[in-house]
Amino acid sequence: MFQGLRWRLLIYYLTVIASILSVFVAGVYLFFGRTLYQQLDKKLLTLAQSAASSFSAVENQGKSYLNKVDKVPWRDIFNRDKQSLEWFDAQGNLLGSKGFFQLEMEPKPGALNMVVNLPQNKKQKQEQEQEQEQEEVEIRSYTISVFKDSKIPDTPATLEGYIRASQSIEEIDGVQNKLFWVLIAGEGVTLILSGLGGIWLTHEAIAPIKASFLQLKQFTADASHELRGPLTAIKASVDIMKSHPERIHPKDTKKITAISSATDQMGQLIEDLLFLARTDKKVVMPTREKKAVSLDQILQNIVVLLEPFAQSKNITLESQIQEDFFVLGEKSQLTRLFSNLLQNALQYTPEGGTVILELYKQSRYAVINVKDTGIGISPEQLPYIFDRFWRADKARSRREGGTGLGLAIVKAIADSHGGKISVTSNVNVGSCFQVKLPLLNYSGAQTISNK
Repeated sequence: MFQGLRWRLLIYYLTVIASILSVFVAGVYLFFGRTLYQQLDKKLLTLAQSAASSFSAVENQGKSYLNKVDKVPWRDIFNRDKQSLEWFDAQGNLLGSKGFFQLEMEPKPGALNMVVNLPQNKKQKQEQEQEQEQEEVEIRSYTISVFKDSKIPDTPATLEGYIRASQSIEEIDGVQNKLFWVLIAGEGVTLILSGLGGIWLTHEAIAPIKASFLQLKQFTADASHELRGPLTAIKASVDIMKSHPERIHPKDTKKITAISSATDQMGQLIEDLLFLARTDKKVVMPTREKKAVSLDQILQNIVVLLEPFAQSKNITLESQIQEDFFVLGEKSQLTRLFSNLLQNALQYTPEGGTVILELYKQSRYAVINVKDTGIGISPEQLPYIFDRFWRADKARSRREGGTGLGLAIVKAIADSHGGKISVTSNVNVGSCFQVKLPLLNYSGAQTISNK
């Protein structure tokens, strides 16, 4: 139980840490990427502004001016292998270009990302006439407007054209990819270290809880054991009084009956508490304490025992039990398991209803179904029915002597025998409790039907 709790706490802890780290990684990655683009935009803006002074020369001389590399004012900040400059007139017509590539699109002021197809080897394309393979390259461009001041006072400047500076963002992508993998690796290492630390933290956190639980469990067992003596004395005294009714005043008869009923209920509660205090659902009984027991014989005996109770409530008790089913277990505990299930079915089935007990083989398991046409259990209560002290109708359960421990005991016994228990139910239709126990061996398939 505590081992499972430790792992759940560790998983919750790592989930929170992973979520925080993921948000941090995403924030750093986006912020750093945005910063790189802002720096590139400033670089391209500076390049475009430096080329603005050459607008008239490009407009008048074209390529002859652009080929004079030593005379252009932007030569020191221009990288012809990674960048390009383009000049346009006011109508968007290309006047001239310089650089590694040329973008075939109209100029639009501001920053813009686009994808262009460029030859994989531009030098080979210049040397050979054959068409080269193309590759997609993402480009970042920044376009500015160039205005010409009017010589007439108080007259606004006129648009002369546009200058577009562009650069491949391959380097930015490379830096972002490196940053991404560094952040992911850092997150992974942090999670590993957090996991190691979390194992120690969860162990330290669970230790006092485990100690308190074990103390409470020991106290419950000791208290239940010690209460047996006084209750036995009370019950013996009440039985003696009931065996001599002539000595009891008529007015005290109901009181004696109430004391006897309360004593029986407390005795059952003490037995249930003692059983649960000594049973851990994660602990399987040692093999030496288990024996090969006939499951079909246990069920037949329970049916015979409870048949009178079913008849008194006018309930049809049917059994469909196959023979020769043996399991490795403790006979008294298995008897208690199925007695509790059948008693619950009979208790919560109204007069005229039906309770069916089935035993059959499914793969390597013996399957036992206890079906009834009783009041059923609502869907929202199904997840809690095996919890200790759970009761669907607490008021009625108290009147009928229920303690809320019966199904918890059933699950504890099933788990201790390596079995599983499940339930399906519909309100006012009925319920079906199914128990699966591993078979020791199986021979024969004769069915006994008892109605």
